[in-house]
Order: sequence, then structure tokens, then C-alpha cells
Amino acid sequence: MAQQATTATANGPIYGGADNGALTNAGTAAQRRALYLKLFSGEMFKGFQHNTIARDLVTRRTLKNGKSLQFIYTGRTKSEFHIPGQSILGNDEKTPPVAEKTITVDDLLISSAFVYELDETLAHYDLRGEISKKIGYALAENYDRRIFRAITKAARQASPVTMANFVEPGGSMLKVGADTSTDKKDAYDSAKLVNAFYDAASILDEKGVSGDGRVAVLNPRQYYALIQAVSSNGLINRDVQGTALQSGNGIIEIAGIRIYKSMNIPFFGKYGTSADPNRTGYDSKDNFGSHVGATMEDMEQAANSGTPAGGQKTTNNYGLAAKFANSCGLIFQKEAAGVVEAIGPSVQVTSGDVSVIYQGDVILGRLAMGADFLNPACAIELIAGINTASSNATGWDGSGTENTAISNAGFS
Repeated sequence: MAQQATTATANGPIYGGADNGALTNAGTAAQRRALYLKLFSGEMFKGFQHNTIARDLVTRRTLKNGKSLQFIYTGRTKSEFHIPGQSILGNDEKTPPVAEKTITVDDLLISSAFVYELDETLAHYDLRGEISKKIGYALAENYDRRIFRAITKAARQASPVTMANFVEPGGSMLKVGADTSTDKKDAYDSAKLVNAFYDAASILDEKGVSGDGRVAVLNPRQYYALIQAVSSNGLINRDVQGTALQSGNGIIEIAGIRIYKSMNIPFFGKYGTSADPNRTGYDSKDNFGSHVGATMEDMEQAANSGTPAGGQKTTNNYGLAAKFANSCGLIFQKEAAGVVEAIGPSVQVTSGDVSVIYQGDVILGRLAMGADFLNPACAIELIAGINTASSNATGWDGSGTENTAISNAGFS
């Protein structure tokens, strides 16, 4: 193979994106970037998978050739002793009762960016890789937020099985700290959190919820408050030590409930940790980015008309931000909520003539999914900062479950 050209332009440059060097100087832009698209796809999925935890913690189904998916509930029935000589023809109450829940896919969720070819040439880093990861992060963030809102909704609902004398248990809201306390710092108190976990486990047991797949999702500050007290509270498996202790990937387990941390749960009406003077360790000089502590966008059904700020379009009802002012954590079993996916996280990139005309590519990440509650009995919402004594809170019945005045507001 000759290394030296006999003319000034005989050999030409090396195109790192060309497939097996199958390209001449007259090649198209699509040929020059044939291999780059594969790199982007991998980066996008990596960005999505590393930032979503809710997807695998709930019931997930793939939807094809339809707009919604039906889930069926069956309630309980009764037993009785047989009387000799009498025929058995089935019970006269027509049980077990059956009900349904339908989850519809929301509008297409997208995140995109235009990459100018010259910028890629001049950049000293992998521009597409960086952009693709941020697109994956944006999709994952929205994905998790909708699921966690759906689980919160589940905790505030009655069961769909409401047949007389065969009513199934609904969701629960559980106070962290004393019933009469209005201090939001209770949410960060490890001892009070531990007590709430044992209460939650008891509630789930009493409702007959399976012990498999029980998890909790807390704000990072709550999670690390438990980590700091782990030497004295005995919450960690002593076979797991070292760096695994600090990983934040569900190492701690309380009463059989595996714990995760996320910035995407509804937390005192905000996402993540806000610069709130009520929290321990607040410093007025904390430099939070706009994505931390930002008020949650409203994602209730009226968003279809574009009424709320931003005009988000959702088919399912994810509630109003103002209704999460006292929410500070979720404990649930995987049947609490369901997710239906019509289009899983995927990527599309322009090429060919479009790339030539605009001298660059539009990179698009997309997914189409919807989330809603399934079995409310499997969901418990942790709350703090409100007096829940029966004589002081409208709609609170003192039993660990709220009625319509508090719980269902924002989801109707």
C-alpha cells in the first residue's frame, strides 16, 4: 500500500466515521458519519438507564396496536361448611367481585438537539456523546416523575373493588413523627423514619400485600441520614460493607423494604432538595441549580388544553404540584402502579440530504408511555409537616388513611 501520493489530492483524508473506509472524497455526509450513529444510540440508552429507577420497580407492560391497556382486579370471596345432601351451585353473592383499571399512553415525549457539523469538527471532546447522555437524562427524569406521581396517587385512592361487603383495602398515608407535629425536619430524622418503615410494613402485612418487591424511595438527604446512623440502627446487611455501603443503590433494608434514593419523588411540593430553611444544614449560600428544588410542573388532565404553564400534554392524571406540599417519601410494592410503553426509549437521527442542507443533524430521543395506579393497597405515602391528629386535620380519620378532603384533591 503506497503511503505517498503522486498528486496533491490522490489519497485524501481518513474518515473515522466511514464504514470500513468505504468512502471516496466525493462521499456523502451520511457515509462519513455511518459509524457515529451507533455510538450515539448506545450513549442515549446509557444515559436513560443510569438515571431511571422507577421503571423496574413497578408493573410494566408493552402496548401494541392500541392506545390503552386493561388490568383486571379480583376481590375476595367467602367459604362455608358443606351441609350433607345439599347441592353446590356457587355462592348467591356472585363473588369474587371483578373490577378493571385502564392505563392510557400519554403523548409522545421527546428531547432533541441540533448538532452543527462544524462544531463537531472543532470540539476537542465527544460532542454527540455528551448531548446524547443529556437527552437520555431528560427522558429518564420525566419518566420517573410520572411513575412516582402515580404511586403517590395510589396511596390516596380507595380500591377499585367496592362491592358491598367485599370492599378491598385502599392506599395509606403515613405520618413521619408525632401526629401533632408540624415540623418538616421530622422527614430527615432517621429514628422517626425507621419507625415509619416498621409501621408501613405492618400496614402492608395487614392488607395482605405480598412481601416480594417491597421498596421505598426517599430524598437523598433522608437516605444519607439513615446511612449515617447505620452503625447503631442495625439496618444494613453486615455482609455488605465498604463502598457498597455508600452506593445509594438500595443497600439499606428495613423490615424487608429495600430503599432507593431519587431526586424525582414529589418532595414537599418540589423535586429534589430545595433551599428550605426548615431542613437541617441549610446554608443561605447554597448554590442550587434551577433543576434542584424547582416547583413540580402540573400534570393534571387539563394539561391537554395547554392551560398550565408549559402546556404539558398528558392523558393520565398526575395531579397538581400544590397537592404534594407534605409528601416526603414513598413505600410501595410493585403492583402499586403500572406503566404501559407504546414506544420504548429510542433515538432518531437525520441523515442524507437533510444533513447536507443544514450541515448538521437533529438528534432526537423519544418515548411514549403512561403511568397510573393499579392496586392502591400496595402504596403508602410518607408525609410530614402537618398536624394529623383527628381533631386538627380536615379529612384525616386518624387510621393512617385520609379521605377525599386531603388525599384525592388534585387527582379528580
